[in-house]
Amino acid sequence: MAKDHNLPPFAESDESSGPVSEAAPQHGVSRRSFLSHLGAAGLAVAASPVLAAAEAPIAIAIAETSVAPAPAGSVPITLKVNGEQNSLNLDPRTTLLDCLRENLNLTGTKKGCDHGQCGACTVHVNGQRVNSCLSFAVMHADDEITTIEGLGTPDHLHPMQASFVGHDAYQCGYCTSGQIMSAVALKSEPIGPTDDDVKQGMYGNICRCGAYPNIVGAVQAARHLA
Repeated sequence: MAKDHNLPPFAESDESSGPVSEAAPQHGVSRRSFLSHLGAAGLAVAASPVLAAAEAPIAIAIAETSVAPAPAGSVPITLKVNGEQNSLNLDPRTTLLDCLRENLNLTGTKKGCDHGQCGACTVHVNGQRVNSCLSFAVMHADDEITTIEGLGTPDHLHPMQASFVGHDAYQCGYCTSGQIMSAVALKSEPIGPTDDDVKQGMYGNICRCGAYPNIVGAVQAARHLA
C-alpha cells in the first residue's frame, strides 16, 4: 500500500495495520524525539516564573519579615536590668515579672501566687525589694532593676547565695531566688539582730517545703559576714 506523503515525516498512515514505528525516519524526526523535545520545552516555560522568584533578593525578604510592627496599644520603654539597657515595646498592663520572664528571658524570678503573697517573684528596684508581680514594667523606666541573675554567677556567688548553699537552705528551690533577693535587701534594712527579727523581716517569703530554720541560719551567717 502506498504511503500518504501528506503526513508528517514521523507518522505512518492510519491505513497501516501494524503499530506505528517510533524509529526516526531517514530524513525526519521520530515521535519519541518530538514528544521529548516538546515536554522539555513545556517544563522550561512552566519553571521560568518559579526560577525567577527564587532568584529574588532573599535578604530583602528576610528583612521584611523580621521587622515586625509594634503591637497595637504598646508603648516603647527602656529598662535597665542587671546593668544592661533593654529597649522594648510593651502592653502597659505588663507586670515587671512577666516582662522579665517573657520578654527578657530572665526566668530565675519565679511566678508563684501572682498576687504578691508568696515572695517568689522578689527583685530589687533601686536597691529595695519589690514583688515584681504587683508592679507594672512601664513604671520603672528610670530605675535600676536587679534579678537573681544579676546578683552572682555559679563561678562567683554572692555571699548570700553561698550561705544558702552552705546551710542547705532550700529543698525544691522554687522560692529560693525570692528568698535570697529578700535576704540581701534585708541586710540594708533596720531590723534587729536576733533570729526572730530575721523571721519577721522575711515574713513575706513563703517556703512550702518548710526549710525556714535553714533559711534563717543562712541569712544570719551572711549578715555576720558584713
